[in-house]
Amino acid sequence: MARLNRQSETEETQTETDTEESETESCPECESERLVTSGDGDELVCDDCGLVLEDEMIDRGPEWRAFNHGERESKSRVGAPTTQTMHDKGLTTQIDWKNKDAYGRSLSSEKRSQMHRLRKWQERIRTKDAGERNLQFALSETDRMASALGVPRSVREVASVIYRRALNEDLIRGRSIEGVATSCLYAACRQEGIPRSLEEVSEVSRVEQKEIGRTYRYISQELGLRMEPVDPKEYVPRFCSELGVSEEVEMKAKEIIDVTAEKGLLSGKSPTGFAAAAIYAASLLCNEKQTQREVASVAQVTEVTIRNRYQEQIEAMGIQ
Repeated sequence: MARLNRQSETEETQTETDTEESETESCPECESERLVTSGDGDELVCDDCGLVLEDEMIDRGPEWRAFNHGERESKSRVGAPTTQTMHDKGLTTQIDWKNKDAYGRSLSSEKRSQMHRLRKWQERIRTKDAGERNLQFALSETDRMASALGVPRSVREVASVIYRRALNEDLIRGRSIEGVATSCLYAACRQEGIPRSLEEVSEVSRVEQKEIGRTYRYISQELGLRMEPVDPKEYVPRFCSELGVSEEVEMKAKEIIDVTAEKGLLSGKSPTGFAAAAIYAASLLCNEKQTQREVASVAQVTEVTIRNRYQEQIEAMGIQ
């Protein structure tokens, strides 16, 4: 009974703390949300009126100071940070394959056999059920495809979180693991603003493009993912870099996209084809002509698409 009372008191205290934290999200004096922490981390101050909302705050950082990377590594007493890109979040250990002891000496044949058995069982117990095995395979596929696409680590983290949510909601049933993993990676690219088209993602996947698109629409609808329309200007820097054109062409292509998008030409059009046509038009205007075949090869669209979008854009710009 006493334990239950203590638990209820703890829950009430936590509720009060959460309420206080939610109340301090804005300044009570001027209702501004621009709250900053002082340099020493002791005070929470409103940046507009200067009101001190909290003082004597708890410093959750380390008790030691470090002035370079070497000192930070030597004084740190924790391991690698947890990551969503591994099924166990990187918390399990792994037995090395060097077959050497702590002094660098080679192990005997008996010890090597023993270590081989330990490694085998270590790999087996890392996944305790089918769900973890599913997650392990899916995250390894996501990491492989992300490396092939050259996307940053933040995209891999977001893709892993989306796949975990899909697995918890039982959205994988009846669908291939590779298809769901690829669609989650594509969704993560769109959420993080990394310009990767569906064609590029399908090239590094083992699943057909039609299945990826169908699975992506299902996952985004079931999980309520908010996806903004892809801006063609996001593709312009990468396409221009691969074509080797000047910065003037890049700026002119973005200008063409802005003007034509305001006139409603972007509606219902592929963003990659729209960006490719703008780059082709900009290269002609800047006397750095690129052939339609070269631009189409970089953007992975057809030359017919570039010609059609190009004709629409120059008519909207009033260029003869």
